[in-house]
Amino acid sequence: MRLRGAGAARRAGLAGLAGLLLLSSLVACSSSGGSGDDEPDSPDTLRVLAGSEVKDLVPLLEESGVKVKLSYTGTLDGAEQVAGGAVKGKYDAIWFSSNRYLSLIDGASAQLSTQTKIMASPVVLGLRASKASELGWNTKQVTWADITAAAAAKKFTFGMTNPASSNSGFSALVGVAAALSNTGDALDRQQIAAVEPKLKEFFSAQTLTAGSSGWLADAYPTANGVDGLINYESVLLAMNASGKLKEPLTIIYPSDGVVTADYPLTLLSSAATPKRALYAKLAAWLRTPATQQKIMTTTNRRPIIPDVRPDQRFGTRTLLELPFPNRRSAADELISAYLNEVRRPSRTVFVLDTSGSMEGERLDGLKRALTALTGGDTSASGTFARFRNRETVTLLPFNNAPQQSQTFTLPEGDSSPVLTQIRQYSDRLFASGGTAIFDSLRAAYEQTERTLKPDEFTSIVLMSDGENTDGSSYDDFASYYQTTPRNIRTFVVLFGDSNSEEMSKVATLTGGAAFDARSGSLASAFKEIRGYQ
Repeated sequence: MRLRGAGAARRAGLAGLAGLLLLSSLVACSSSGGSGDDEPDSPDTLRVLAGSEVKDLVPLLEESGVKVKLSYTGTLDGAEQVAGGAVKGKYDAIWFSSNRYLSLIDGASAQLSTQTKIMASPVVLGLRASKASELGWNTKQVTWADITAAAAAKKFTFGMTNPASSNSGFSALVGVAAALSNTGDALDRQQIAAVEPKLKEFFSAQTLTAGSSGWLADAYPTANGVDGLINYESVLLAMNASGKLKEPLTIIYPSDGVVTADYPLTLLSSAATPKRALYAKLAAWLRTPATQQKIMTTTNRRPIIPDVRPDQRFGTRTLLELPFPNRRSAADELISAYLNEVRRPSRTVFVLDTSGSMEGERLDGLKRALTALTGGDTSASGTFARFRNRETVTLLPFNNAPQQSQTFTLPEGDSSPVLTQIRQYSDRLFASGGTAIFDSLRAAYEQTERTLKPDEFTSIVLMSDGENTDGSSYDDFASYYQTTPRNIRTFVVLFGDSNSEEMSKVATLTGGAAFDARSGSLASAFKEIRGYQ
């Protein structure tokens, strides 16, 4: 694949962290293997649009006496679907870790009926036991301000999910900002601007990012130089019990407060009468003492009813709840500040198949996907998935060999001119030739090694619609990879007739993940990946 016309530009740097599992928290899939809205409705089935966080409750739900069909989506995407009425007729209820962001969207309340809180899990900091002891945080109470000071002094590092993709990251961002603002009031734009310098200090210690809390937990044991995670208490407890950690995590509960997920099972106002009865039966069963005890035992979440007391693993400390923004504009401003101003910048290389098999609709789909990342998707989730200020983006097309790449660096201020340049570049792509996947991936790694910076999130995105036909093999690449920096992950996109086995092996080898766009749009897959960059 190459550019039509003159001067395709020089080779250049790489970028972006990202990744997802084939069944990621952002890719819709149901507990029974379907999509949740592609099958006829059954009057005895409660159809629930859910966050991936509740996937661990599927075995327990089988004991409820209610047939439940779960379909998964990201929190922000799900909130937009609900508020816009897109869930009418497709789902009877929703089940996210929190409805707080949803409640801020105009028109959302009209789509919701009964809300039943099921369980609770605060978002807290888990730190390697030795690091927590070194800092003295295993024996004394600390505040978010204490944690920020240690982060600014480079005394520890941590991983956290992207606030635009995952509720755990969003809750952490809100909690830290609210605590550091020290006003006791819901955040507004002025307070966000005032606290931004402190937020930069805090997030200077973030060295690992992800699009879901589960993927973050899975990535942590093999991540280099990451001392801990900000995540749900339940996830941190499960990690300690897994036996996969070199040393346990000490859970830090900041004394100035946290933001807690309460997992409200919520009936949609459009649900038919028979479905309302199913909802009532399920909600009542989930709050029985016996079920609450099982939820606590099997998922490490706190019971929501007073009849069941949290056991010793949760400690005895009373947790303060930090205020949440009361306007969507403030919440969106906080997420935008994080992505464009506060967090470390990212460096992303997109290795893009432009072989002859991409001719026609496939190449058009690739161009639409890149256009969406330059601002063509104006939804809230699309806006947050856009290429970010301070980001370095390299586009490396390939066919029978890697073609000339071009690198774009977005400025801190107005990035629209650079976004226009990326759109113009992608519009000139055309299809021809064979498919040299592994030569091109190696070229991407070689570029990245030359431009690697320790203070950036760096990753590679590999997209191909077919099998490798030219150049080196997967085994050749695997041998080469042993000589590369191990903190550069490749996130692969399965598309068209791509070799899913080999592509997934690339994701596993590099610590990345695979996104399946064979039955969906390439633009959706690219947007989902942005949560991991």
